[in-house]
Amino acid sequence: MYYSSGNYEAFARPEKPEGIEHKSAYLIGSGLASLSAACFLVRDAQMPGSHVHVLERDSRPGGALDGDQITNVGYVMRGGREMDNHFECMWDLFRSIPSIETDGVSVLDEYYWLNKSDPNYSLCRATQNRGEDAQTGNKFGLSDKGSMEIMKLFMTPDEQLANVKMTELFDEEVFNTNFWMYWRTMFAFKDDQSALEMKRYMQRYIHHIGGLPDFTALRFTKYNQYESMVLPMVKYLEEHGVQFHYGIKVMNVLFDIHDGKKLAKTIVLEREGQAEHIDLTENDLVFYTNGSNVENSTYGSQTKATGMDGEIHEGGSFDLWRKIAAQDPAFGRPDKFCTDPEDSNWVSATVNTLDERILPYIRNICKRDPLSGKVVTGGIVTVKDSSWLLSWTINRQPQYRDQPKGQVLVWLYGMFSDRPGDFVKQPMRDCTGMEICEEWLYHLGVPEGQIEELAKNSANTVPVMMPFASAYFQPRESGDRPSVVPSGSVNFAFIGNFAETPRDTVFTTEYSIRTAMEAVYTLLDVDRGVPEVWGSVYDIRDLLNATVALRDGKKITDMELGLKKRIALKEALKKIEGTEVEKLLEEHEVI
Repeated sequence: MYYSSGNYEAFARPEKPEGIEHKSAYLIGSGLASLSAACFLVRDAQMPGSHVHVLERDSRPGGALDGDQITNVGYVMRGGREMDNHFECMWDLFRSIPSIETDGVSVLDEYYWLNKSDPNYSLCRATQNRGEDAQTGNKFGLSDKGSMEIMKLFMTPDEQLANVKMTELFDEEVFNTNFWMYWRTMFAFKDDQSALEMKRYMQRYIHHIGGLPDFTALRFTKYNQYESMVLPMVKYLEEHGVQFHYGIKVMNVLFDIHDGKKLAKTIVLEREGQAEHIDLTENDLVFYTNGSNVENSTYGSQTKATGMDGEIHEGGSFDLWRKIAAQDPAFGRPDKFCTDPEDSNWVSATVNTLDERILPYIRNICKRDPLSGKVVTGGIVTVKDSSWLLSWTINRQPQYRDQPKGQVLVWLYGMFSDRPGDFVKQPMRDCTGMEICEEWLYHLGVPEGQIEELAKNSANTVPVMMPFASAYFQPRESGDRPSVVPSGSVNFAFIGNFAETPRDTVFTTEYSIRTAMEAVYTLLDVDRGVPEVWGSVYDIRDLLNATVALRDGKKITDMELGLKKRIALKEALKKIEGTEVEKLLEEHEVI
């Protein structure tokens, strides 16, 4: 496997790998990483679809990319996905997946047209004082000292950030700014989580720093992620003969490890409570999505709280990873991510408005009609003074194809599920859906005397607790996440957001798809380059734009410098007078 850039290889079809018709593949789990791996096996490795087997514990595919309507409970989305124009592997894949809504076009086509005709941007990024615009002015509010703390992290080598928390690098100069409010709520970072992952995010999305305050950097699918992404992939795979096996609980994968060679020999599983096993040879490939940020999700309802289950259960994704990791150090260290659910949990909820009565309060904040079919909030609206650190968003409506006309689906989440609310005086994890809705309505500015009645009769709210929602961001070091294809592995690969690939960022659709592409190309020696992570971190133009944006447009000549540094800057600017460097700095408003 190798990386490529440009469009020379992007449009090429690889030759069929030798002996592919004699090989088969088993994919453990049916989340985005597994579905992507199956697509790459069929499209690029040209493996017969009937040789590809997806082993799924649940009764339907999709993993974390869900969009459910639970009988007698209601609509629920555990999370949402924000996409970037430089998700190179994702768009490479979806250009080949036919739309299930429009004949003759791809998922990429319809996504591209939608976001061109209805571009995303926010008109209110944050509120305070019960629905008042927080007037962030799209400013980051960083001091020169805070900017230097961020720059220092940006420049620190990865090995020096092993197991380092952001609280060890940043102080109140960063944590009390709009910058941190934007960042932590958009990406779900907590103060004491991984500085290494924070650095990766900064470098990965340096080209979008200027679009962070108003979400002009983001793009969204038309419907929920299950209907817009999962269903087209599943249809494509089924039409190519891929075999989906539901109700399969994989209990272990046993390896033969000797002389530096690692061969997956047996998949141990349960089907309808009965123990079975699948014997493997070198021609039988195994792709495993290790770990899950939606493991142990517990659902509430309008009248029921979620509770929380932070235990690791036999047959779960972290339990299986533990059993595999116990066989060789190259298989990672799962306990680094799954042993502190109090730090990694958050609660999300889906509010289904049932009539018009809540909509005026929404319009007052987002300044758009939620029933227009176009962009509504343009991303999350964060309630700055919420004790839960509540954020909410409304994507284009309807979010489900069968959603009743005139109803709106709102997704919200709180980062601090253990803190009492501001209106509902109890922790979010102990609240029913109705009580969570009450807290949200309070922060929308609904008169207190009307809150209970609206939450009860004008909305249906379904909450979900996810103990490991931000487990990806736990402080880590090299080796905690296993390589996509561990050293010496013959027929086994890790895929998904707990596998390790250079430079890309977890908690994204791109990461799932990239690891799947790398795994298939490596194990089958597919002679086509995997698109490298977009190189904006190496583009001086993006670096200059980000530097100016982070300082809210202030030029370097406006920095508070000591006498010696002011003199040095003045001398440096003299030396570039009349050069291309001066023109570049002026063009990007650095000077």
